[in-house]
Amino acid sequence: MSTPLRALIFDVDGTLAETEEAHRMAFNDSFDHAGLGWHWSREDYRRLLKTTGGKERIRAFLAESGKSDAGLDIAALHAAKTRRYVEILESGGLALREGVEALMVAARGAGMRLAIATTTSRPNVEALCRCCWGKPAAELFDVIAAGDEVATKKPAPDVYALALERLGLPAGEVLALEDSRNGVLSAQRAGIAVLVTPSVYTAGEDFAGAEIVASLAPGDLPSRIRDALSVGA
Repeated sequence: MSTPLRALIFDVDGTLAETEEAHRMAFNDSFDHAGLGWHWSREDYRRLLKTTGGKERIRAFLAESGKSDAGLDIAALHAAKTRRYVEILESGGLALREGVEALMVAARGAGMRLAIATTTSRPNVEALCRCCWGKPAAELFDVIAAGDEVATKKPAPDVYALALERLGLPAGEVLALEDSRNGVLSAQRAGIAVLVTPSVYTAGEDFAGAEIVASLAPGDLPSRIRDALSVGA
């Protein structure tokens, strides 16, 4: 990549932190509270993650299991799940993925801007930032584009297009950091190069076309970005 990078755009779930187990727990707790008798195992959730968006995931589960949505308020159920997720994060115990903090510091040091493009909602972004940094998201990221702000979620390019619009930068001056195939497709369809760091739930997915597939180990990823992608050059 010869064009100097001016911004990094991070996905949230699975990229900044391994959040999916907290999401799965929040879904199951909400199902129990609603008396639905549903329980998503890890394998269930791995499969359902191929559908982006929480409400969409519930609809996918109903479709594949042949259950009726009659009398079910999916929006209210998902809102309850979001509240439970925030409670889980507020209790602590969620940490950033290895190397994320160092990468953000290195990017800031190179004069780059930081953004988020995620299918999750803004309250979930805020909960993660307060849990992991003790700060609101706006103090950490220059731009936040969330799934509840766009018409179509990943793998559609909408949320990345919104992030680019808010950054005021062309796609060629930005690098996306993702952990999933849907995220890769979303960024690519917005014309953005992608660095993939597979998460627990996405290891083994097809990341064809990604600029780099790498871990976020300290001392590894920042140098790869500087050397391979000319960060700060």
